[in-house]
Amino acid sequence: MVFKRMLVSGGKSFLRGGAVSAATVVIMTVTLAIIGSLIFLSALLTFTLNTIKDKVDVSVYFVTSASESDILAVKSQLEKLPQVANVTYTSSDEALTAFRARHATDQLTLQALDELGGNPLDASLEVRAKDTSEYESIVSFLEASPALSSGGTSIVDRINYSQNKEVIDRLSLAIQATREVGFAVVILFAIASVLIAFATIRLAIYVAKDEIAVMRLVGASNMYIQGPFIVTGTITGVLAALVVLLLLWPASWYVGTKTISWFGGFSVATYYADHFLLVFGIILVSGIVLGAAASILAIRRYLQV
Repeated sequence: MVFKRMLVSGGKSFLRGGAVSAATVVIMTVTLAIIGSLIFLSALLTFTLNTIKDKVDVSVYFVTSASESDILAVKSQLEKLPQVANVTYTSSDEALTAFRARHATDQLTLQALDELGGNPLDASLEVRAKDTSEYESIVSFLEASPALSSGGTSIVDRINYSQNKEVIDRLSLAIQATREVGFAVVILFAIASVLIAFATIRLAIYVAKDEIAVMRLVGASNMYIQGPFIVTGTITGVLAALVVLLLLWPASWYVGTKTISWFGGFSVATYYADHFLLVFGIILVSGIVLGAAASILAIRRYLQV
């Protein structure tokens, strides 16, 4: 009975609030919309960073005298490393064919290549790590025994890690900074939302102060007094969450159709459709937690029961 009374009283309190309740829902909607936008922004940044990571690699070039069997042996050793995602082998003939294709319209370059009377290009291995921070350890591994032929002489001509190191380091820092900034922004807006809802609940408590005084006089329990305000805050959060979820459908579709080419193939609308349950859960739980938390804080501070 007490729980039922809390629900009924909380609902009536929300409805009696009128413009104040509506304003609270609007404010909470803005906050949850920001949280929703951060979800999409995080997904976009993750997609972009993964795309960049897929283009970052370390290329190992071998001396022209290196045999294919020795190179494939190095490839096999690399593939066994837990840090390595994949290794691609390019023979010297394949490198030459690709070079000619890239310079098909540059006759001077092709003529100079023909005058050499042979294939000057090295065979190579393109190594992609599972994480950008692992490239240095992979290079160290290559500089050790797996890069030696059966005769004990190194078959590695050069490794382009030093040229890519700056890009790799910047990418690693960008990934870390993006995660930290995103988390900080979420916390900032969550605090702002709680403070705004806190002020609104405080106003509701002030309006109902006479009713609260009567309940205290007749010996009402703390939960009996506090419960309706918690329900009111929860209703505010749920309604705001539902509004945001409804608005995200047309918003994600509009943004997705206009900017898919800008994001390298990332579609906001497709992401929302594929991850609806995740977004739904985050927005709804955020609304409930923020509304209830603000109510509890206001009750403890201003009711003193």
